[in-house]
Amino acid sequence: MEKTAEREAVRASRRTRMIVMTAAFAALACVATMVVKVPSPTGGYMNLGDTVVLLGGYLLGPAWGALAGSIGPALADVLLGAPAYAPATLVIKAGMAALAAVCWQTFGRGRGPLGLAACGIVGELPMVLGYWLYDGVLLGSLTGAAAGIPGNLVQAAFGIAASALLAAALGRSAYVRREFPRL
Repeated sequence: MEKTAEREAVRASRRTRMIVMTAAFAALACVATMVVKVPSPTGGYMNLGDTVVLLGGYLLGPAWGALAGSIGPALADVLLGAPAYAPATLVIKAGMAALAAVCWQTFGRGRGPLGLAACGIVGELPMVLGYWLYDGVLLGSLTGAAAGIPGNLVQAAFGIAASALLAAALGRSAYVRREFPRL
C-alpha cells in the first residue's frame, strides 16, 4: 500500500514538472515569436518561434511539445493583432512539434545535429504547407497564397538550423540529458 502511494506521488510530481515545463516552453515560444518580426510579402511575418517549437518537441516529446509549441505562437498571433491566424497556428505548430518529436524519437536519436535537422525538416513541412493552404482560404486563391511560401521556407530553415544547434549543444550537458531524457 505504501509503494502504491509512493508511485502515485512520483507520477504526480512528474506530471506537475511536465505541466510547468510545457508552460515555460509555451511562454518562450510566444516571446520568441513576438520579439523578432520580419515582415513577409503576404502581410504576415517571419520570427524565431519555430526554433522553440522544434526544441520543445525534442525536449518534451510529442504530446507536451505539441501543446507548448501550439499555445505560445497562437497566443502571439492574438497579442500581435493577427487573431485570424491563431486557430491555424494552434493546429500547424502542434503538428510541427509532434512530427519533429516522433521523428527524433523514432529515427534521429544518436545521429546528432544532422538527425535533429532531418527531423526539423519533417516538422517544418506542415508549417509551410499549412500556412499556404490557410492563406489560400483567407485570400481565396492558392496561387496568391504561394507568395508566402518563400518567407515560410526561410523561417523554416532558420528554425531547423537554430533548433538543431541548440538541441545538440544542450545534449552535451549531463544535467539536460538527465532532466530531458528524450533528447
